Amino acid sequence: MGVPLVDLTGWFDGTRRAEVAARVDAALRESGFLLITGHGVPDELRDRTRELTRRFFALPTEEKEPYAVRTGGRGWLPPDEQATGRADGGMAPPDLKETLTFGSDDSAGDDPFFFRPNVFPGEVPELEPVVTDYLRRMRALADELLTIFAVALGEPEDLFTRHTRAPSYNMNVNHYPPLRQVGPPSPGQFRIGEHTDFGTVTILDRQHGVGGLQVRGADGVWEDAPFDPAAFTVNIGDLMARWVSDRWRSTPHRVLPPDASAPDEDLVSLIFFYNTDTDARIVSLDGRYPEVGGGEYLRAKLAAISIG
Repeated sequence: MGVPLVDLTGWFDGTRRAEVAARVDAALRESGFLLITGHGVPDELRDRTRELTRRFFALPTEEKEPYAVRTGGRGWLPPDEQATGRADGGMAPPDLKETLTFGSDDSAGDDPFFFRPNVFPGEVPELEPVVTDYLRRMRALADELLTIFAVALGEPEDLFTRHTRAPSYNMNVNHYPPLRQVGPPSPGQFRIGEHTDFGTVTILDRQHGVGGLQVRGADGVWEDAPFDPAAFTVNIGDLMARWVSDRWRSTPHRVLPPDASAPDEDLVSLIFFYNTDTDARIVSLDGRYPEVGGGEYLRAKLAAISIG
């Protein structure tokens, strides 16, 4: 299968826009995943976001508990709150992770499920401006990717972004604790169970590890996703695949459990999930799928992975 690397420099400077769009199209058709460099997001911001959220995760549980929320909330998702592998209706074990989650708080958003104030732990006072900047840059990059997607299809550049005037989005900062802390995984238990993403596009800043990201090919074979420290990993979600009538793949993926060969491996991933305006009506390009509301579609997907 392969997950290709695409340098976006030629898109941003205007010298190779068609070439970049064609490469993105090929990647999404083949694997649904790609790595991107030349994205313009400073390494310093990525590193600082990870450093400060690690400071929160290192707090004792009793200091994190006041920030505990359920799926869809803003704050701390404790261990055992999510079982991502249940998205398809199965009964997967809980994910081996904890999460600090932020998201859309635009006052123009009229759905309180998707638009609610972000919560910034007082124990890490430097976190708010850093995360706010990161979210701003992720939203701009996601809109740029959606514009590339439209050009790749030979459609008007705002084919997708006309539906992201006041979009919902969220960022999960996932902490995958080491084996020495969580103990051996249960049968079928992963750091994140097998799933596809739900929305339009996902932008992932991950750390390399033995218990890392795997992508399932069309042949059903699982492959370790390639890693480049300068790159973001990008993939599309179910809503986008439906939108483009399955021209592109919403690809199953998972994060492996901690491995006995690396008992101290302790990873943090920054995952930005981009959606649409909650009242957007999504019609697949060739009419293959019935029209669906962006907000209602996403809400149903999130409900499936929440435990309890």
